[in-house]
Amino acid sequence: IGHNWAAMVRNLAQRLGTSDILDYGCGKRTLERELGFAIKNYDPALEGLDDPPHPAALVVCTDVMEHIERDCLEAVLTDLARVTRGLCFMTIATRPAKKTLPDGRNTHLIVENSRWWLQTIIEFFDVEFWQASQGEIVCILKPS
Repeated sequence: IGHNWAAMVRNLAQRLGTSDILDYGCGKRTLERELGFAIKNYDPALEGLDDPPHPAALVVCTDVMEHIERDCLEAVLTDLARVTRGLCFMTIATRPAKKTLPDGRNTHLIVENSRWWLQTIIEFFDVEFWQASQGEIVCILKPS
Protein backbone atom coordinates (compact mmCIF):
# COMPACT_ATOMS: atom_id res chain seq x y z
CA ILE A 1 0.00 0.00 0.00
CA GLY A 2 2.84 2.41 0.82
CA HIS A 3 3.98 2.50 -2.79
CA ASN A 4 0.64 4.08 -3.77
CA TRP A 5 1.65 7.21 -1.87
CA ALA A 6 5.24 7.56 -3.15
CA ALA A 7 4.51 10.67 -5.25
CA MET A 8 2.90 12.42 -2.28
CA VAL A 9 5.80 11.41 -0.03
CA ARG A 10 8.31 12.72 -2.59
CA ASN A 11 6.47 16.05 -2.74
CA LEU A 12 6.37 16.38 1.05
CA ALA A 13 10.06 15.45 1.36
CA GLN A 14 10.94 18.02 -1.30
CA ARG A 15 8.86 20.65 0.52
CA LEU A 16 10.77 19.88 3.73
CA GLY A 17 14.08 19.70 1.87
CA THR A 18 14.83 16.27 3.30
CA SER A 19 15.35 12.62 2.51
CA ASP A 20 15.01 11.77 6.23
CA ILE A 21 11.87 9.62 5.96
CA LEU A 22 10.50 7.03 8.37
CA ASP A 23 7.91 4.54 7.14
CA TYR A 24 6.08 3.74 10.39
CA GLY A 25 4.40 0.37 9.91
CA CYS A 26 6.37 -0.33 6.73
CA GLY A 27 5.13 -3.87 6.14
CA LYS A 28 6.74 -5.16 2.96
CA ARG A 29 8.69 -1.91 2.47
CA THR A 30 6.92 -1.08 -0.78
CA LEU A 31 7.26 2.67 -0.17
CA GLU A 32 11.04 2.43 0.03
CA ARG A 33 11.18 0.35 -3.17
CA GLU A 34 8.95 2.82 -5.02
CA LEU A 35 10.94 5.84 -3.80
CA GLY A 36 14.15 4.21 -5.01
CA PHE A 37 16.35 5.27 -2.09
CA ALA A 38 16.93 4.10 1.47
CA ILE A 39 14.57 5.31 4.17
CA LYS A 40 14.07 4.32 7.80
CA ASN A 41 11.63 1.43 8.18
CA TYR A 42 9.75 0.42 11.32
CA ASP A 43 7.25 -2.35 11.86
CA PRO A 44 6.75 -3.86 15.31
CA ALA A 45 5.50 -7.10 13.73
CA LEU A 46 8.65 -7.70 11.68
CA GLU A 47 11.85 -8.99 13.24
CA GLY A 48 14.75 -6.74 12.38
CA LEU A 49 12.48 -3.74 11.84
CA ASP A 50 10.98 -3.77 15.33
CA ASP A 51 13.46 -1.62 17.26
CA PRO A 52 11.90 1.66 18.45
CA PRO A 53 12.46 4.14 15.62
CA HIS A 54 14.46 7.33 15.83
CA PRO A 55 12.76 10.64 14.93
CA ALA A 56 12.61 11.70 11.29
CA ALA A 57 11.77 14.88 9.41
CA LEU A 58 8.95 13.11 7.55
CA VAL A 59 7.01 10.20 9.02
CA VAL A 60 4.76 8.15 6.76
CA CYS A 61 2.04 6.02 8.33
CA THR A 62 -0.23 4.50 5.68
CA ASP A 63 -2.72 1.69 6.24
CA VAL A 64 -1.64 1.28 9.86
CA MET A 65 -3.90 3.06 12.34
CA GLU A 66 -7.01 1.00 11.59
CA HIS A 67 -5.05 -2.18 12.41
CA ILE A 68 -4.08 -1.05 15.94
CA GLU A 69 -5.77 -2.59 18.98
CA ARG A 70 -7.93 0.11 20.60
CA ASP A 71 -6.14 -0.19 23.92
CA CYS A 72 -2.81 0.47 22.13
CA LEU A 73 -3.95 3.45 20.06
CA GLU A 74 -2.91 6.15 22.53
CA ALA A 75 0.58 4.63 22.86
CA VAL A 76 0.97 4.44 19.08
CA LEU A 77 -0.14 8.05 18.58
CA THR A 78 2.19 9.17 21.38
CA ASP A 79 5.07 7.36 19.67
CA LEU A 80 4.17 8.80 16.26
CA ALA A 81 4.24 12.30 17.77
CA ARG A 82 7.60 11.49 19.38
CA VAL A 83 9.22 10.47 16.08
CA THR A 84 7.73 13.26 13.93
CA ARG A 85 10.13 16.20 13.69
CA GLY A 86 8.50 17.92 10.73
CA LEU A 87 5.41 16.33 9.19
CA CYS A 88 3.49 13.08 9.48
CA PHE A 89 1.65 11.86 6.39
CA MET A 90 -1.08 9.42 7.38
CA THR A 91 -3.85 7.46 5.71
CA ILE A 92 -6.56 5.67 7.68
CA ALA A 93 -9.26 3.35 6.38
CA THR A 94 -12.71 4.11 7.79
CA ARG A 95 -14.40 0.99 6.40
CA PRO A 96 -14.11 -2.69 7.25
CA ALA A 97 -11.41 -4.69 5.48
CA LYS A 98 -12.18 -7.62 3.22
CA LYS A 99 -9.95 -9.86 5.34
CA THR A 100 -10.43 -11.31 8.80
CA LEU A 101 -7.99 -12.41 11.47
CA PRO A 102 -7.75 -16.09 12.52
CA ASP A 103 -10.00 -15.28 15.51
CA GLY A 104 -12.73 -13.97 13.17
CA ARG A 105 -12.26 -10.25 13.81
CA ASN A 106 -11.99 -7.88 10.88
CA THR A 107 -8.37 -6.92 10.18
CA HIS A 108 -9.44 -3.30 10.52
CA LEU A 109 -9.69 -3.41 14.30
CA ILE A 110 -10.82 0.21 14.50
CA VAL A 111 -13.59 1.20 12.09
CA GLU A 112 -14.63 4.76 12.91
CA ASN A 113 -15.68 7.80 10.93
CA SER A 114 -13.58 10.82 10.05
CA ARG A 115 -14.92 12.91 12.93
CA TRP A 116 -13.92 10.26 15.49
CA TRP A 117 -10.42 9.99 14.05
CA LEU A 118 -10.01 13.77 13.92
CA GLN A 119 -11.04 14.13 17.58
CA THR A 120 -8.60 11.37 18.50
CA ILE A 121 -5.65 12.65 16.49
CA ILE A 122 -5.87 16.32 17.48
CA GLU A 123 -4.88 15.34 21.00
CA PHE A 124 -1.44 14.47 19.57
CA PHE A 125 -1.00 16.54 16.40
CA ASP A 126 -1.96 19.79 14.72
CA VAL A 127 -3.75 19.14 11.44
CA GLU A 128 -2.36 20.78 8.32
CA PHE A 129 -4.53 18.87 5.83
CA TRP A 130 -7.50 16.52 6.31
CA GLN A 131 -9.55 14.86 3.59
CA ALA A 132 -12.05 12.08 4.07
CA SER A 133 -13.55 10.30 1.07
CA GLN A 134 -14.36 6.81 -0.21
CA GLY A 135 -13.77 5.13 3.14
CA GLU A 136 -10.34 6.63 3.72
CA ILE A 137 -8.79 9.61 5.45
CA VAL A 138 -5.69 11.26 4.04
CA CYS A 139 -4.00 13.77 6.32
CA ILE A 140 -0.85 15.75 6.91
CA LEU A 141 -0.05 16.38 10.56
CA LYS A 142 2.44 18.45 12.56
CA PRO A 143 3.58 17.73 16.09
CA SER A 144 1.59 19.77 18.62
